[in-house]
Amino acid sequence: MIKSKIKRNINQIVALTEKSIKLKLRFKLNLLMSLISPILAIIFPMIIMGQFLDFNNTFGPWTKNNFLLYQLLAYNISLLSGIIYEYSRQFNMEKYMYTLSAIIIAPVNRFNLLFGIFFSHLMIMSIPFLIFFIISYIYYPISIVTIIFIIGIYLLIALSFAGIGIIIGIFAISKEGLLGIVSFIMTLFFWTSCLTYPFQIYPEIIQNIISLNPLYYLFDTLRWAWFEDDIVLSLIAHIRSFTVLIISAILLPIIGVIVFKKMYIKYGIRGF
Repeated sequence: MIKSKIKRNINQIVALTEKSIKLKLRFKLNLLMSLISPILAIIFPMIIMGQFLDFNNTFGPWTKNNFLLYQLLAYNISLLSGIIYEYSRQFNMEKYMYTLSAIIIAPVNRFNLLFGIFFSHLMIMSIPFLIFFIISYIYYPISIVTIIFIIGIYLLIALSFAGIGIIIGIFAISKEGLLGIVSFIMTLFFWTSCLTYPFQIYPEIIQNIISLNPLYYLFDTLRWAWFEDDIVLSLIAHIRSFTVLIISAILLPIIGVIVFKKMYIKYGIRGF
């Protein structure tokens, strides 16, 4: 009984993943732009910071020699962050194609629907992600153990993004009028996350704001783990960042699913 249930859930996730991939591939230009845009986002910080970074002027551990690593990691984080808006995009698409209702009431586990979108995004961006991962390794080699550790961190970040995406996605279904506000708030979080500029470059008042942003600790964990190439050292020296990462990866998907369920039951599908 349990085996058949597990097999059914796996089959549903695989089918929904394939469906989500096919939907994304219908708009190939949009997909291509979603992969190119993060490259532009890391080029400008390289140009700007190139004017400030020299051997006598550094920002924390980041110098003219290693700042490229900072941006290469930022690109892969940006690729993963696409999952945040992938839920709302696909929900909106299904809603205005009048197929979302059929999916919701079909004998499909709603959790499997969410997992299907999650895995489809990971598969779509896997090739550019792998390319930049390899470039990062060539530019700044790390041990095999650290590579495995880094992959685990990327996965935890992706799960955190998925939880946020589910929350934003339900607004696309039930409260579309608030979707713009929620997306704007998310943009502010990314602006103050030190995704492409180091923490040390900001004035103290902005640093205090950044210190309240959970996203900053997620990204900070990844950078330190790669830069230090010492798992024990990183865990001990940056325990707060690792704690925020683990809590976010666990709680955000759970909160997202709870909010999704409650808001759908209360408001249903609106905005046709």
